[in-house]
Amino acid sequence: MEIQIAQPLPASARLLLRVLRDLKVSDLKTLQKETGLSRRAIMYAVKKLKEVGLVEVQICLTDSRRRYYCIRANI
Repeated sequence: MEIQIAQPLPASARLLLRVLRDLKVSDLKTLQKETGLSRRAIMYAVKKLKEVGLVEVQICLTDSRRRYYCIRANI
C-alpha cells in the first residue's frame, strides 16, 4: 500500500509510519524501542503525520496521561 501525499515527510515520520503499519496500535515506549528514535523525534514525526491525516492519537481511558498512536482507518 503506497500513500501519496503532497509534501515530503521527514525520515523519522516515514520510519514511524512503517512501524505503525506493522504494530497497528502502539504507545510511546514501544515506538521508541522499535524505531530507536528519541521521544522528541517521535513526537515531531507524529505531529507531521497528524498534519497530513495519516495518524490518530487516542487517549487511554484508564490513565489519561498515556497516549496510543495508530494509522487512520480511512487510508
